[in-house]
Amino acid sequence: MGIIDFHTHAFPDALARRAVASLEESGNISAYGDGTIKGLLASMDAAGIERSVLCSIATRPAQFDDILAWSAAVRSERIIPLPSVHPRDEKLLTRIREVHGQGFAGIKMHSFYQDYLLDDPALFPLYEELSELGLLLVIHAGFDIAFPRQRKADPARIDAVIRRWPKLKLIATHVGGWDDWDEVERLLVGRPVYLELSFGTDFLPQERLKRLLLAHPQEYLLFGSDSPWTDQKKSLEGLRSLDLPQELFDRIISSNARHLLKGLSG
Repeated sequence: MGIIDFHTHAFPDALARRAVASLEESGNISAYGDGTIKGLLASMDAAGIERSVLCSIATRPAQFDDILAWSAAVRSERIIPLPSVHPRDEKLLTRIREVHGQGFAGIKMHSFYQDYLLDDPALFPLYEELSELGLLLVIHAGFDIAFPRQRKADPARIDAVIRRWPKLKLIATHVGGWDDWDEVERLLVGRPVYLELSFGTDFLPQERLKRLLLAHPQEYLLFGSDSPWTDQKKSLEGLRSLDLPQELFDRIISSNARHLLKGLSG
C-alpha cells in the first residue's frame, strides 16, 4: 500500500527557479526543493512516497491552456496533476469539461492568488458542474502567509459551500484552514469535508492535531505536504509521531486518496 501525497507543487523547468524564488520572497519562506518534477520525484523517493498529486494555480484566465498542456505532459503513474481554472475565465464551464474530457481527477484553486471569495454566487455554476462530473476541487483553505489576513476561503465559507453542494468533492488544504483552526474545529470537524493535512504538524501542537483528527470522519482525511514548501519526509514523520490508530494512519496516507483517485492512471 503505497503512500500518496495529496498536495504538492512543481513548475516547468524553464520557470521553476524564478517561480520558487519569487514565492520564497513574497511568503518569507524557504523551499525544500527546486520546484521541478525531477526534484519532486527525488523528494518522493527519499520519503518513500509512491504518488503525488500535483497542484497548479492559474493566476490569469489565459494560463489555462499552457497549464493543461503541461499537466498532460508530466502526468505519469507517480505524478497526478490537477490543472487549474481561473474564476473569472469567460469559458469557465467549457474549461471544466475539457479537464474532465482529458481524464484529470479535478482542479486546484487558490482564493488569494486568484482573488475570489469561495462562496461568491458567481462560482455556483462551477460547483454545480464539478459536482455533476464528479471532479475534485482542491482549495487553499484559511489564511495565507504571503497575504493580508482576509477570510476568502475560511471555514465558514467552506461550510456554506458544502451545505449547498453536498456532492462536491471539496478538499480543504492545511487541515481545513491555515491558522484558523478554532473555526475549523467549530465548523468543519465531524462534517463530510475532506481535510488535507499539510502544515498541520508544523503549526499545530501534537495533542490538538491528534484530537482533531480523531474527531473527524476517518474517510475524510488526506496526507499532504505542500512540497516544496515543506519536506515530504519530515511531514510524513510528523504524522507518524502522532501515534494514530493504524487503521486511521493507513487511511490518511493511502486508502482515502486511492478511493478519490480510483480508476485514474498515468
